[in-house]
Amino acid sequence: MSERTPHTVYTLAPGARFLLGGGGVAVVLPAKKRLDKLTRPQLAVLRSLNAGPITVSEGADTDVDSLVERLIDAGALSMTVSVGERKLYSLRPFRRPPTARPTVADVGDDVELSRFTVIRREDGVVVAENPLSWCDVEIHDPEILSVAGGLGSESPKSSVQLRLLSDLAWSGHAVAAGREHAEFPTRSWGPHELWFHRHSTVGDRATNWQHFGPTRWADGTFEPAPARRDVYPGEPIALPEPDLSDLRTADQPLAAVVEDRKSVRDFDDAHPISLAQLGELLFRCARTRSVRTMNADRPVPEELPSRPYPSGGSLYELEIYPVVRTADGVAPGMYHYDSFDHVLRPVAPYDSPAVATLFAPASLTLADGQLPQILLVLAARPGRIMWTYEQMPYAVILKHVGVLTQTLYLTATAMGLGGVAQGYGDTAAFGEATGVDELVECNVGSFVVGTPAKSS
Repeated sequence: MSERTPHTVYTLAPGARFLLGGGGVAVVLPAKKRLDKLTRPQLAVLRSLNAGPITVSEGADTDVDSLVERLIDAGALSMTVSVGERKLYSLRPFRRPPTARPTVADVGDDVELSRFTVIRREDGVVVAENPLSWCDVEIHDPEILSVAGGLGSESPKSSVQLRLLSDLAWSGHAVAAGREHAEFPTRSWGPHELWFHRHSTVGDRATNWQHFGPTRWADGTFEPAPARRDVYPGEPIALPEPDLSDLRTADQPLAAVVEDRKSVRDFDDAHPISLAQLGELLFRCARTRSVRTMNADRPVPEELPSRPYPSGGSLYELEIYPVVRTADGVAPGMYHYDSFDHVLRPVAPYDSPAVATLFAPASLTLADGQLPQILLVLAARPGRIMWTYEQMPYAVILKHVGVLTQTLYLTATAMGLGGVAQGYGDTAAFGEATGVDELVECNVGSFVVGTPAKSS
């Protein structure tokens, strides 16, 4: 890396602007921070920033240096570190930094790249993101990547390396060596989990809602996915329908079902679940009761189903795939529950390698390693919900899995069946068994159901 001294070019952060008034007063937008008693050089800096990038000679004017510090503190400035005309990297704030920018002398050598920093390409720019940081780091020069990856390993360091080290530590992209593994909060969070959490919730990155929530971002570019997935070929198995009128009076009361619900891990294979029971469970929990159509004149209308459990936007992206090992009236195999016709449609033989891979791990949560009578694989067609929502759709899918799982638990309890949710699933095996691209439909949950053993 060149030994030439780096300098910082300042620009307004996205959405930032200065409103200049009389008497040396200005307001920083959108922070609505008032600046008063501004000197002429300071007002000149604000006017220049409103017009475009500026370079400030540090130490040349203490008033200007003081103003720049105040603007950085307000989260109003992006900073690009350059050597001559060569741009190296930029700090792009999305909230106020917690401290003032340190000098290169303030940071020690014993640092490493944070385990939460993710480097990826976004709109043609390589960017480093960290859910614990106050800014993203845009990387303009590829040499910066090698320097960032070898923090603390080279000595002596060039002035550019020292400036980068200082800025990464300031922004939280670099931390004291070993700290994140030594402290429980940062050790307990997986990088993907924290990154996912911060991107799928409202916060620093979603304060203006421009690219977050039900933006319908795909409308006009892509057609919505239909409510009903393509039908699997093969002869369907009709499922009996329960008498809902009778259940309204004869079923166990909700209070009893909620209190009696428990996870059942021991099942009675001598008296397996029946086709009628499976049909009732699926009918009560997941049948499609109706479909409301919007914008019917478009090539693919928007379809909003209704099912017994709630779903965000009435989009209902979840599908159920019963994998049957033993059941009275149903041959072993993997099926798809067609919630529109209330039938089971064959998907794959029970003895196929993919189904075995999908099915076998369920025994790890059951008594004595027994296999489930029926494993209900919960899948999602993400396109149903991702057409409408930005950033948050997968988080919503997981919430829907929880809602459907509780519905299965309570209904199974009311019917005298046993059930237990699984905390994992093999999405690769699901894709192999169904022949469906994981990006189109994927395994997101599973639930074991069957006849409980007497002692359960």
